Amino acid sequence: MTPTDLLQRARALAPALVALRRDLHRHPELGFQETRTAGVVAERLRALGLEPRTGVGRTGVVADIVGGPGPVVAVRADMDALPIQESPDTDEAYRSTVPGVMHACGHDAHTSGLVGAAELFVGLRDAGALPGTVRLLFQPCEETVDDEGKSGATRMLDDGALEGVDAVTGLHVGGNLPSGFAFVAPGAVMGGGEEIVVEVRGRASHAALPHEGIDAVVLAAQGVLAAQTAVSRRIPPTSAGVVTFGRIEGGTAANVLADRVRLHGTLRYFDEGVRDALRAAVRGAFEGAAAHGGSAEVTFLPGYPPVVNDEAAAAAVGRALAQELGPDRVLPMPPVLLAEDFAFLARRVPGVFFWLGAALPEPRQHHHPRFDVDESVLPLGAAALTRAALSLLDHFAA
Repeated sequence: MTPTDLLQRARALAPALVALRRDLHRHPELGFQETRTAGVVAERLRALGLEPRTGVGRTGVVADIVGGPGPVVAVRADMDALPIQESPDTDEAYRSTVPGVMHACGHDAHTSGLVGAAELFVGLRDAGALPGTVRLLFQPCEETVDDEGKSGATRMLDDGALEGVDAVTGLHVGGNLPSGFAFVAPGAVMGGGEEIVVEVRGRASHAALPHEGIDAVVLAAQGVLAAQTAVSRRIPPTSAGVVTFGRIEGGTAANVLADRVRLHGTLRYFDEGVRDALRAAVRGAFEGAAAHGGSAEVTFLPGYPPVVNDEAAAAAVGRALAQELGPDRVLPMPPVLLAEDFAFLARRVPGVFFWLGAALPEPRQHHHPRFDVDESVLPLGAAALTRAALSLLDHFAA
């Protein structure tokens, strides 16, 4: 096997990759619970003659494929699913068998693609065409954090997953991006994100006697509206940032003024100065509760920093993907405010994260009960990850 026939060899793996992806889709597991998934991955890697390490970052799997002398490049895929009930009108052949859990973001496709890439890397190594070492990172828990505020990437870093590594790469399938197209760009390509928790406190009273109480629902509503207005006035129009409140809980009955309301939201940003401005805007928006006799406590929980691609490395990967897929099928990646914990890996060593379009004729949105992908891109994903790693081995050997 040579680097020139990667895509041809990857396409030969298509039936096995589709079968693996469907198996993982039928048996989704939440973050730090991916024991079956990790077992399947480890078994596939052992079948290739590799010696995977399990339990890395709690439930992750790591394996090295050692070729000739040269740099070490890590290739990452995330394995966890989401707490979402899959829609009953999705394909019965591989619908989730776990109530309330499904692969609604494509991590089953990522895992399958990296297993395919592992086979390609082994073929290159056996042919003497792997100029360095590739470290496979099958990462748990990208979607959330544990009780200590750590995601799968940070847990794997704690366990030394990037020790001795010169660069890292990975991809994300796009359920709403044109199938078979790759998207890559230098610099900040995905946003940072933090969770917001707000506790608004008032005083209960009968709904017919609102003057005897302090309505926490009204105070919370005023705070939400004030936050949206403040955000539009606190950051420059040319900067990207957003605050969203997606969950509000409070009250006990229709005829009782609520004495407490809890809000959950997120803020998203590319620049840390924008993040600080958004925090200040949210805090200021809820300060008005005190003027009406209530109070509000605003807390920002640890989140993910922006994903920032190394400029020179991203250029090298972009050229390599254009060579593999065709120059007309590699496009610039527009920045999006979606968050990704690949950011932690790319802060430790130079990183390149890119997207692979996987839209069905009816595109599906991520984190939706009907999410699905075009499975024909699985071989492309395997070949793209392999080509990206080879380009980084060459780039960091120079």
